[in-house]
Amino acid sequence: MSKVEIRPADSWADLETVFGPNGAYGGCWCMWFRATNADFRAWPKKERRERLRDLVESDAPAPGLVGYLDGDPVGWAALAPREDYPRLARSTVTKPADPSEPDVWAVTCFYVTRAGRGHGLPAALLREAVSYARASGARVLEGYPTDTNRKLQKSELYHGWLSLFTGAGFTETARPTPTRPLMRLTL
Repeated sequence: MSKVEIRPADSWADLETVFGPNGAYGGCWCMWFRATNADFRAWPKKERRERLRDLVESDAPAPGLVGYLDGDPVGWAALAPREDYPRLARSTVTKPADPSEPDVWAVTCFYVTRAGRGHGLPAALLREAVSYARASGARVLEGYPTDTNRKLQKSELYHGWLSLFTGAGFTETARPTPTRPLMRLTL
């Protein structure tokens, strides 16, 4: 049986191993939600990489969690205070009902390498995200999964999926589009 561990992303080498040389899907380096459209397009992949590296190496709370399988880094979940993600406030899918609500964190992205798939990493990452957000002072944790009957491609799963969130105790509080519920958990 494989051993799964989840830790705050405080090792750039481990996170870079998870993301590989191309920065996960399409060179995002998990900067999509941390930027406006204009900024994201203006930042070359190398700058996105360096911005994430700066976040990991800063004294601020980790920008997410790394999942390990038998000691090898194989998974990632991004989470931070909602205000750290300017794209959330601008999207019709993720726009908060009350942008001034304090202490709301968001889990925006999951990524699991081929080697890590099939071992329950997303569920373990989300469980630890709840604990990490709570320990960091969050009052609420939000997620924005995909909910569809259509089989999703791996590249479409980065938001997570509905049963992942309901399995962790989240409740649907809104459905801005037919396939994108807003899930929340009071901590």
